[in-house]
Amino acid sequence: MGGYGKMMPVISIGNQNFESIRKNHAFYIDKTLLIKEWWESQDVVTLITRPRRFGKTLNMSMIEQFFSNRYEDRSDLFEGLNIWKEEAYRKLQGTYPVIALSFADIKGDTFETARDGIIQLLIDIYAEFSALLQGEVLSQEEKAYFSYVKTDMSDAVATRALKRLALCVSRYYGKKVIILLDEYDTPLQEAYVHGYWQSMASFVRSLFNSTFKTNPYLERGLMTGITRVSKESIFSDLNNLEVITTTSVKYASSFGFTEAEVFQALERIGQASEKAAVRSWYDGFTFGSCSDIYNPWSITKFLDSGEYDTYWADTSENSLASKLVRESSPQIKMCFEKLLAGEELAVELDEQVVFEQLYQKKGAIWSLLLASGYLKVTGKEPDRKRGRFLYQLKITNHEVMLMFEDIISSWFSEENTSYRNFRSALLAGNVDYMNQYMNQIAVQTFSSFDSGKQPSQQGEPERFHAVEAITKNLTKPNSSACFYHGFVLGLIVDLADQYRITSNRESGFGRYDVMMEPLKAHLPAIILEFKVFHPEKEKSLQETVRSALQQIRDQRYDEELTARGIPQERICHYGFAFEGKRVLIGGC
Repeated sequence: MGGYGKMMPVISIGNQNFESIRKNHAFYIDKTLLIKEWWESQDVVTLITRPRRFGKTLNMSMIEQFFSNRYEDRSDLFEGLNIWKEEAYRKLQGTYPVIALSFADIKGDTFETARDGIIQLLIDIYAEFSALLQGEVLSQEEKAYFSYVKTDMSDAVATRALKRLALCVSRYYGKKVIILLDEYDTPLQEAYVHGYWQSMASFVRSLFNSTFKTNPYLERGLMTGITRVSKESIFSDLNNLEVITTTSVKYASSFGFTEAEVFQALERIGQASEKAAVRSWYDGFTFGSCSDIYNPWSITKFLDSGEYDTYWADTSENSLASKLVRESSPQIKMCFEKLLAGEELAVELDEQVVFEQLYQKKGAIWSLLLASGYLKVTGKEPDRKRGRFLYQLKITNHEVMLMFEDIISSWFSEENTSYRNFRSALLAGNVDYMNQYMNQIAVQTFSSFDSGKQPSQQGEPERFHAVEAITKNLTKPNSSACFYHGFVLGLIVDLADQYRITSNRESGFGRYDVMMEPLKAHLPAIILEFKVFHPEKEKSLQETVRSALQQIRDQRYDEELTARGIPQERICHYGFAFEGKRVLIGGC
């Protein structure tokens, strides 16, 4: 299916340059009406957020080459496309000076490294406009500014560099400038992951305000990114900004492929029979009121190879998603248990992402995962008491589900064989091996699952905080709860084809920790109860285990299973007792 002859243009995988695609007659789905919609909006500065690999860079290349005076008389790039049917826009093509740059490659483990990347980018942009130094249009003072933009320039020079360049370009061409900034938030996400958020936010805030707020030489500004970083963090003085998020109606079908576009491409290559499978794997994204949006990267890879795979998930940067899930609170992990089971989650959303509050602000994690494309909105309803909306969220599609399963499996990758053996021991009732493995893995991974952000002071102590005897051995007080919920996520991923796994649900007279209902008749049903050792209540871990098992019996957690026809003799009980990084398991 890789070659289509005359049936299908060549698919230029990874090509994000509009001119190259058009010049080589490569596969292209027409999104040029974005030009018309954006221009007629008359918004001075626009920020459009979309997940990675949804055509943002290609669309920015298209807009640059449509407006830029470097591409005047290049009607060949647009002839036959929708925008060229608009007579007024034929006259507009190639008539503006354009400054275009991308932060996609601004990454680094430290602020200094990331800042150096932005500095070099500014130097390169100035080099592109070095022809302005010829002739007498610019004053000597304006020309001199080019020499200030160098590797050791100060923050004051760097943050005003784009504004000063806009001044020079505007004066040279006698026309205000269009500024395009692609992937504006890449350095901000990197800063959050690597721990230099405040430094990067301060630097970028000054750069953006100078470029887009206090810039009289700006005709229009367009930024793209993945997240809508909060106004207070980055855009505090930018009151002329129109923000387009995944729930906005504007530009809804301009990024990503619609189902009609995907199905038409399948028909062209004689693969109409694959429509249902392609929908199952890659459908699910919703922008504004436009549902059934497909990720372009996965679709073009499938059209090229004819094979189903996690193309988008594999190339998307998942370190932030992994960090958020891994270090999240027990409550967030419980929500992920529902999502991994294919259920929906009802949450409040604020699409402004405040990185500093990802672990404290209600709904912040879900907002970021929605913006990143990992979750989709399936509906919303008003919460009249709070005057807000509750959004129903679900994992986007099969491809993303596999991505999350891989993320969670990777938590146990160092002990994959042992973890598989632990699962086998759990199903076989081999408590000795379960104890051996659990103590080994607890020491290695306790700190990884520990959120340590804002432990709850409410609820059951084994889930939300530990007594002084435990905190002497742990750096954060809710490590046990975070660890066991991370462990449960691992079970859900690896045993989903054999068990229906739920946690913290009501059964009998209380709420069990974990229930594993077998999907196959030969497997045992399992109930797990996790408890932290309390020295003022129990003398030993053995006594804590007995207390956990007694709770299962007293609270009659078996009732849900027996009501579904599972005989009592097929139900196993396990008690897990924690003391610092020591674990003792007993039962069955």
